[in-house]
Amino acid sequence: MNSSTTAAQLEGRWQMVRAEFAGSQAPEFVALKTVLELIHGHYSVSFDGKVVDQGNFNLDGEFPANNILFDGTEGPNQGHLVPSIYQCVGERLRVCYGLNGVLPESFATATGQQRYLATYRRI
Repeated sequence: MNSSTTAAQLEGRWQMVRAEFAGSQAPEFVALKTVLELIHGHYSVSFDGKVVDQGNFNLDGEFPANNILFDGTEGPNQGHLVPSIYQCVGERLRVCYGLNGVLPESFATATGQQRYLATYRRI
């Protein structure tokens, strides 16, 4: 599989089903109101139908590295690069965001880490 095939697989809308930050699970009602959209190198995050974060994304590295770099242009990540890792299997997408600018090495968070781990299902 090459990175262009992977990019095509990521295109679309993804409903969050679970999330955790710094070792603590997010409330289910927050996750279920969050949608990630990945279209032609642009991302947007909506909460309860309202866009709250957006920017560009670029796949970084060759398969199987599965690195993705988010570049925020509006919202809380404006002006920030967020290196992340992802895993896409069928209709499920898992992303671990390095909110501190450091690429995560695993799909895990712990107290004191500025990592956000989210699991999505395709809409």
